[in-house]
Amino acid sequence: MSSIPKISSMLNMGQEDLEKESLKTYLHIKLRRCESEIFNIAKKYGISSIEEFEDRYKKGEIEEEGTWEDFFRLDHLEAEKEAIKKALEVVR
Repeated sequence: MSSIPKISSMLNMGQEDLEKESLKTYLHIKLRRCESEIFNIAKKYGISSIEEFEDRYKKGEIEEEGTWEDFFRLDHLEAEKEAIKKALEVVR
């Protein structure tokens, strides 16, 4: 059984409002975590985006060996960040 009806009653708010606010909060937390990971990887390599990371690979400024995991993680995180932002637009 869903706890949403019980909690919405306890908080004196509609179930739809509770679901919407809960979803927004979840997405904002997920976005902050994603941005934090992006910041940490970017700081580690002195870059600002996946494009710059790739460019520095091509120029030989960053060795591929030992860094490719961070490269793919950053690529994934940037895509996830955009997906979360789009989801937030839907919820608003």
